[in-house]
Amino acid sequence: MTASTTTTARTTTARTTTARTTTARADRLREAAWAGFRVVFGFLFVLHGAVGAFGAFGGVDGAGTPVELLSWPGWWGSAIHLVAGALVLVGLWTRPAALLCSGAMAYAYFVVHQPLGALPLQNGGEPAALFAWAFLAIAAVGSGRYALDALRRR
Repeated sequence: MTASTTTTARTTTARTTTARTTTARADRLREAAWAGFRVVFGFLFVLHGAVGAFGAFGGVDGAGTPVELLSWPGWWGSAIHLVAGALVLVGLWTRPAALLCSGAMAYAYFVVHQPLGALPLQNGGEPAALFAWAFLAIAAVGSGRYALDALRRR
């Protein structure tokens, strides 16, 4: 082997190692960002459930009143927010929980908000639309590496 061949081999190996390291860093960053997205949306959803179920943060009327027990859709929606939102938050059974959250928000948008106006800006349905699409994305992609689902798969 000549000196130039050895130098070329070392350079190629160094580039390959650097590319692998950069790719590994990008993968870890992507997984961490996805976990943050999932955790934040799950947490916000749980908070919305606490408003309806327990009257937290001023409740449904600003005076700390929860929705009526077993009422449709208020209490059931709050239960979905709490339970499915917590599952998405910790990343356990994430896909079905996120699909349920997405469906609940699509229902809320089309039944409650959409009759009030054609666009989310007009009908106050922006949070419902954003939650519906965010949870649909979580259901499609899954929980990611930093979730209890990842531990269950081992």
